[in-house]
Amino acid sequence: MAKKYILIVDDDPDLVETVSMLLESKGYEVGKAYDGIEGEEAIKKRRPDVLVLDVMMPRKNGYQLCKELKSNKWTSDIPIILLTAVGDAVPTTTYSHAEGMSIEAEDFLPKPVEAQTLVEAVERLL
Repeated sequence: MAKKYILIVDDDPDLVETVSMLLESKGYEVGKAYDGIEGEEAIKKRRPDVLVLDVMMPRKNGYQLCKELKSNKWTSDIPIILLTAVGDAVPTTTYSHAEGMSIEAEDFLPKPVEAQTLVEAVERLL
């Protein structure tokens, strides 16, 4: 059986590496991207079984990418976990709770997130 492929898109390289190592130790293949544009390109090259997507990123944020993926027939059924520190950032950024509520992600996890909690969320969606 082919290994499940998890794509992590986050602009925090430490989080990406920590979660990648943990997922790889459990037998998953892991792809990495560090902003929404890189994530979009990675998905075009290989469709993930689960997408872990940060909200606040440069170039294209996670809300935008999630919305685009969910409105595309080819990618609409990819389970998406959104990682968000938006709750803490609402007063100082353009992100809003309303924007997050309108997104069709399968799961939302607050940041900072424990790597094990994130792995458990990935496994639930698989």
